[in-house]
Amino acid sequence: MLRSARNDSQVRIDRYLHCIRLVKSRTFAQGVIDEGHVRIDGRRVEKSSEAVRVGNIVALPLRGEVRVLRVLCLPARRGPAAEARLCYQELGIDVRKGAT
Repeated sequence: MLRSARNDSQVRIDRYLHCIRLVKSRTFAQGVIDEGHVRIDGRRVEKSSEAVRVGNIVALPLRGEVRVLRVLCLPARRGPAAEARLCYQELGIDVRKGAT
């Protein structure tokens, strides 16, 4: 189930990351945000309660990669993976390379 843009035009960043299944829990999402590495439209996210809206670009580090996503719609729940993938478009993955 997806939220309509008319009724709920924003959702917390920690909830969004959890519902689209990029992280296993909201607590883990909050930890990543607190480290200061998550960005919305190029602006560093200061609090887990910051809002995400349709059209935003979200960048965050996960498992040694930097994921860059465009928000296509806002999820109403943490559903199956196929449903979660409809909520974002992968714009790119930047693989971090170790120092040589």
